[in-house]
Amino acid sequence: MMLLTIIAPPKMEESLVDWLLVQTDIKGFTSQVAYGHGSGHEMSLAEQVSGRRRQVTFMIELEKIRAESILVDLKQHFLGTGLYYWLVPISVSGSV
Repeated sequence: MMLLTIIAPPKMEESLVDWLLVQTDIKGFTSQVAYGHGSGHEMSLAEQVSGRRRQVTFMIELEKIRAESILVDLKQHFLGTGLYYWLVPISVSGSV
């Protein structure tokens, strides 16, 4: 299993949620507000003063082959929108 994490600007939240919800192989996902810090982020003057930029994080657990397929579709559908992602293996997951 893999964990796909997507970081999105707030203006992309609703369209990304809608897109993820229609992906038949995604059983569910988690989203949360996050803040980007540092010089790697383009920031407004207000964000520069506060030292952070609001973002939305999405986390999706997927089989490796499906995660790779989702990434191809994501890149095509959201080209140029400023999404950032990473894909890492999950060694253990479950519920208690």
